Amino acid sequence: MKNEMENDIKKVLYPEDVIKSRLEELGEALSNDYAGKNPLVLCVLKGASIFIADIVRHMAVSLQMDFMAVSSYEGTSSTGEVRIVKDLEASVEGRDILIVEDIVDTGLTLSYLVNQLKSRNPASVNICALLLKKKNDPSTQRMVDVKYVGFECPDEFVVGYGLDFNEKYRNLPYIGVLKEEMYS
Repeated sequence: MKNEMENDIKKVLYPEDVIKSRLEELGEALSNDYAGKNPLVLCVLKGASIFIADIVRHMAVSLQMDFMAVSSYEGTSSTGEVRIVKDLEASVEGRDILIVEDIVDTGLTLSYLVNQLKSRNPASVNICALLLKKKNDPSTQRMVDVKYVGFECPDEFVVGYGLDFNEKYRNLPYIGVLKEEMYS
């Protein structure tokens, strides 16, 4: 049965099988890097919820999960102001933290989050992003270092696999480019 949202998609960037294969590779790298460390794997809600559910199943290490919600967007544009909407329940002091994020563009939100977490004295903080948006302007500097990247994506409005537009399209099993008329 065809999903009713598929008519809104201009093109599929990463089909379900390609995502699954890449997560297996990322899971192996994460397992090697976090062997014996019991990391706290931190999901940035809501967009990374599907990604974290799948990536932790590919991590062959003991781990804990927690969730944070941060916001700097209203609709399709950044407000420039980051705020924590839901904080962690677990203490991060002395812990190895792996932040799992859906997409990194400028890194403004993640930069704020990393600084907040580092002020709580963790052993380490690393970022695993499903998507790293290609910068059209090479003079713009990303504000964070993303150690683990699923895919580089074009500077287009992408949805699916947890990514949304106005809370719609998160449940698509692939990542696609949204038709411009859907958000403009």
